[in-house]
Amino acid sequence: MSYKVHQFDINMETDSAKLEAFLNGLGGEVVTIIPNVRKTTLGQILGMTRKVDFILVVERT
Repeated sequence: MSYKVHQFDINMETDSAKLEAFLNGLGGEVVTIIPNVRKTTLGQILGMTRKVDFILVVERT
């Protein structure tokens, strides 16, 4: 078995259709999805900045 790791830049509030199209376009099996979560800042608590910059999608090919 071999694995591929894809980095997917995402805005969690607006990119759900883009993520769905990406996942449906993969040829293998999705093993896991790992979000890259920033350290919490005051801007994130107040909702001014994003907490998740990108996600990693691990695909078994």
